[in-house]
Amino acid sequence: MKETAEQARTTSDSSLSSRRSGATVALFGEVLADVFPDRSVLGGAPFNVARHLKAFGLNPVLITRTGNDALRAELLESMTACGMETMGVQLDPSYPTGQVKVHFEGGSHRFEILPEQAYDHIHASVARMVALSIHPKLVYFGTLAQRHPVSRSALKRVLNSIGAPTFFDVNLRPPWYDAQILRRSLRQADTVKLNNEELAILARLFALPGDTLDGYARAFMQTFDIGQVLVTCGAEGAWLVRRKGDTVRMQAHGEPVTVVDTVGAGDGFSAVFMLGKLRRWPVQQTLARAHAFAAAICTLRGAVTEDAAFYAPFLKAWQA
Repeated sequence: MKETAEQARTTSDSSLSSRRSGATVALFGEVLADVFPDRSVLGGAPFNVARHLKAFGLNPVLITRTGNDALRAELLESMTACGMETMGVQLDPSYPTGQVKVHFEGGSHRFEILPEQAYDHIHASVARMVALSIHPKLVYFGTLAQRHPVSRSALKRVLNSIGAPTFFDVNLRPPWYDAQILRRSLRQADTVKLNNEELAILARLFALPGDTLDGYARAFMQTFDIGQVLVTCGAEGAWLVRRKGDTVRMQAHGEPVTVVDTVGAGDGFSAVFMLGKLRRWPVQQTLARAHAFAAAICTLRGAVTEDAAFYAPFLKAWQA
């Protein structure tokens, strides 16, 4: 697939380099708009994580692809408003910006992740060029954007071209994954983050030895040569298994929050864990701070907020 000069043109220029602050993180994958009957809300795990990282003083560069449509304009306006660079946002002339249709049925809702979206067609050469130009300290990727061979190839080019540590946020979205995609991703990952339910699913999928989640995590590390496995357990906390063999556990404590919805809580956890890794916080402290931020996300309607005041207490407490 060839890309014209116009399609490959980024929406920002080198002058944006002067706006960079903090370590640069490359985030590869989807931007999704949750389409409700009366509105659309931008999201997708890479986008959500990037928004949080920017608020915490890092320089996230989102490598994705959108259609030439109103959702693209909304995305670029949102990114520009919060100071994010848009150099990694490709323009596709044929496919639309990613959408998830929200269906309300009998008092509940169902999410329909649409096929053949622009993020399925991330151009490999352009993605590699952006990744090489920004010299990231960390690369974030997930599973959904690998469902199509075009974007899967683009991610491979990016990871093979730079030597930065990798953070694989599993985020299983049936039916958009298979054993081959997961196996390849696990082998490319330095840190793997997943929840306890996803850990059990992957343990069955790969027939890992053991009969406990801790045992499965250790088997993952040995089988796929992973540096550390991070497991989130919702309101109960999180734990981390490291290559040297120790397990660090963080039990939830403090006052319970009033949960509005849990959308994006995992993305908030990922963002703060990555922040702690780059800032070299102690692991126990990183887990506690990531859990506290994820809990705060649960008090919002949706995964992200444009209100800078939401981040202020965390920035003050963490001196981020």
